[in-house]
Amino acid sequence: MTTTTRFTTERRPLLARVGRGLRTPGGAIFVLLAILLVGLFLYNPSLGDPGQFMRFLGRTAPILIVALGQYFVIVSGEIDLSMAAIIAAQVVLAGNLIGQDASRILPVVLLMALLALVVGLLNGVLTTLFRVPSFIATLGTALVVSGITFYATGGAPSGNPVDSFREIGRGGIDKVPVFGFVPYSTIVLAVLVVLALVLMRRPFGRMLLAVGDNARMTALAGASVWWLRTRAFILSAFASTIAAIVLVGYAGVSPVVGQGYQFIAITAVILGGVVLGGGRGWVLSAIAAAFALEVLFSLLDFIGVQSTWRPAVQGVIILVALGVPLLRFTRRRSQTLRSNRPNK
Repeated sequence: MTTTTRFTTERRPLLARVGRGLRTPGGAIFVLLAILLVGLFLYNPSLGDPGQFMRFLGRTAPILIVALGQYFVIVSGEIDLSMAAIIAAQVVLAGNLIGQDASRILPVVLLMALLALVVGLLNGVLTTLFRVPSFIATLGTALVVSGITFYATGGAPSGNPVDSFREIGRGGIDKVPVFGFVPYSTIVLAVLVVLALVLMRRPFGRMLLAVGDNARMTALAGASVWWLRTRAFILSAFASTIAAIVLVGYAGVSPVVGQGYQFIAITAVILGGVVLGGGRGWVLSAIAAAFALEVLFSLLDFIGVQSTWRPAVQGVIILVALGVPLLRFTRRRSQTLRSNRPNK
């Protein structure tokens, strides 16, 4: 007798779907973020004010933007270590070329966009066409860009650009209903997140996930693997450039601005449930994880933990975020092998 399994197109109840989503790494990060925010509000009640919280979100916007760019690269199956070097180079470029002449803002921004395009294209071509591992290719690019930046500045900070340019990072809209004050950096972040969500729902986003999951099958399906991954590197470079423009507002001009941002971004993307080998991951989870890290570091500051512990905390998070899924995979694989082993 043959049994027939009946499938239904009816959707599960909303609470069931939400509960199932929260049990995934990408969903659990929102629970962690909520817990960390409660702790932050308890230690610093002033952040409960909407205006103060929006200012806090505005200060974290650069790293969230960088994590957004890193997301595209990692979900495609690669990794980008050149983001901090691009940020430093763009910050120095803005400081040296714009100066106090507001008429130079547009030409310099176009030049910064061109630099981002060149570096992103170089990373993509080295990784995809020349088969250089992305870890090595982007590390080499980062060293070259950093070397040029330090040579141009002598390793010392230079002058700040005109205030109208810096207003993007430190200004905002006042007297907004409910929120009170909304930084421009927060608006920039919101626009980029919406664009990323739309992009990942387009054919490009679906193919990018497919490349990360199985590049060979995606190529056999007729997609251009090298161009998909190269565009991911270009998006990453543009995200670094936008983060640099925001950072100039309150961090000033220095060749070390944005130092370590690439590692925070990688940590955030992995913590957000994006598979390091690519093929799976949600944009909002990566952004939520980046914000959760910034909230965690701020909470540690309020508790009294020295900032020198930050790299150690990031390392532990990476080990846990990578180790737990690996242990689950190893256990599941061992169970499968035992079940398939013939009985003697």
